[in-house]
Amino acid sequence: MSVESQQLLGMWLKAREIQNQSKLTLLAYERDVGDFLQFCDQKKLLLQDVETADLREYLAVKVEQQQLSSSSLQRLLSAIRQFMKWAQDGQYLEFNPSDDFQLKRQPRPLPGMVDIETIQQILDQPKPEKESDQELWLRDKAILELLYSSGLRLAEVQSLKIKDIDFNRLLLRITGKGNKTRVVPFGSKARDALMDWLKLYPLWHGDFVPDAHVFISRKGNPLGARQIENRVKFQAQRAGVSVDLHPHLLRHCFASHMLSNSGDLRAVQEMLGHSNLSTTQIYTHVDFDRLANVYDQAHPRAQFKKQ
Repeated sequence: MSVESQQLLGMWLKAREIQNQSKLTLLAYERDVGDFLQFCDQKKLLLQDVETADLREYLAVKVEQQQLSSSSLQRLLSAIRQFMKWAQDGQYLEFNPSDDFQLKRQPRPLPGMVDIETIQQILDQPKPEKESDQELWLRDKAILELLYSSGLRLAEVQSLKIKDIDFNRLLLRITGKGNKTRVVPFGSKARDALMDWLKLYPLWHGDFVPDAHVFISRKGNPLGARQIENRVKFQAQRAGVSVDLHPHLLRHCFASHMLSNSGDLRAVQEMLGHSNLSTTQIYTHVDFDRLANVYDQAHPRAQFKKQ
C-alpha cells in the first residue's frame, strides 16, 4: 500500500476511534479498507481516480477468489463507502464513486413450512398424566392455538391482555409493530383452548383484571419471549414431531395454509399486519399439482383436455 493510502487510512481510523468505535470494528475496517486500497495500488489507481467500475471489479475479484457471501460483500462495501464519504468530506476526494453503488441483494429466503397434519398432531396431542403438567398444557395449548389460528407474532401473544379478547365475536385486538392496532379473528378451537386456560387462570393470578396479561407463569408474572419460545418447542417435542417449532413458524403456517385455501392475499395481509403486500408474498407457496390442473383446464394450448 502506498504511503499516501496508509496515511489516509490511519487518519480515518483515528477519526473512528475518537467516535468510540470498538477495537474489533476498527480492526475489521482496517482489514477491509486496507485490502481495497491495496487493490487500487496494484492497478496503479490513485484514490481520487477510482470509478464505480473499479469498485465493481474489486468486489467481483473478492467473490471469485474468496467466495464471499452476499452479507460479507455488503459489510465490505459498507466499510469502503464510509471511508470514501470521510475522504470526500475532508476534500481528499472530489467524487465518491460508492455513493450510488448498490449490490443486488439476495431474495429473502422463504420461511420453513409444516404441513397441516403435523400441526394437528401437535395441537391435538393428549394431555399429560400429571396434574401439574396438565395445567401447563392448558396454557401452552392456548398459546399454540392462537399462534396458528390468528398468525400472531411472538411479541403480540406475549403482550395480549384479557381486555383484548372478544369471545362473542371471536376477535382479538392486537397491537403490532409500530404500535399499530388491528383486529383479527380467531377460530373455535382457539376459543375453546382459551376458555379452558382462563378457567385455571385465577388460580395463578387471582381475580380477572382487564389489563392483566393473558399468558402468565405459575407466579402470576407475564411470560417472557424466551419462555414462550421454549414452551412451543417443548410441546412439539412432546407430540413426537421432529420439527424445530417456533412462534414465527406457526405464523408462517397460518399464512401459507390460509393463502392455499383462500387465495386472498389482501385479507391475509390485513390479518398478519403487513404494511406492504410484498412482505405477505414471501409466505406464498406454489401448489404445483393445483397449478398444473388449472393450466390444463384453462390454457387453450394445453395438451391435456378433458374429453
